[in-house]
Amino acid sequence: MSLLMVRHGETALNVARVLQPADTPLSETGRRQAALLAARVAALRPAGIVSSPLPRALQTAEAIAAATGLPIERMDALQERNFGDLRGRSYDGLGFDALRMDEAPPGGESAAEFSARVTAALAELAAQQARLDGPLVVVTHGLVLRVWLDGVLQLPEALAFSGPLGNTALTVCTALPPHKVELVNCTAHLDERSAHQGSSLVGG
Repeated sequence: MSLLMVRHGETALNVARVLQPADTPLSETGRRQAALLAARVAALRPAGIVSSPLPRALQTAEAIAAATGLPIERMDALQERNFGDLRGRSYDGLGFDALRMDEAPPGGESAAEFSARVTAALAELAAQQARLDGPLVVVTHGLVLRVWLDGVLQLPEALAFSGPLGNTALTVCTALPPHKVELVNCTAHLDERSAHQGSSLVGG
């Protein structure tokens, strides 16, 4: 059985390259992306949906729920890294790479704290999927997926990629360790009107 891992749809602040406050919603494009993704995911016959409670992820999950008839379980551990007082500020105007900083920003969490949180979340998701009779959809954020891809999931060489994680990109892996990846960062469901903008910020 599989985990169907999804990055949330586009937000206006993704495109503006701003570290996002927790309450940032999807943009109009993000809502279109979520609807297209939902049709794709429904065809995979998932048995459950777990989502970050942040609006941009939850609204993406709600589109999937509408297409599948499944309820959404919220999991706080799937939230994006908390950048504290840096949220709401232009990423490019900071003068340093906040997405790669090890220390905790004021009011936020360190890279080590974040990594420990989301690594533990993946183990909990695997346990949840084991209780289901089909795939589990996991709706989360760019940096969460990056921690999993870089340090936890088994990514075959043939599936290696160097580009950004697209909005509503789908990654599929086996639920049980070593979590072998079968599909990564796929946005084939998006059309020309809803394509991921390559310059938008991934994370934060």
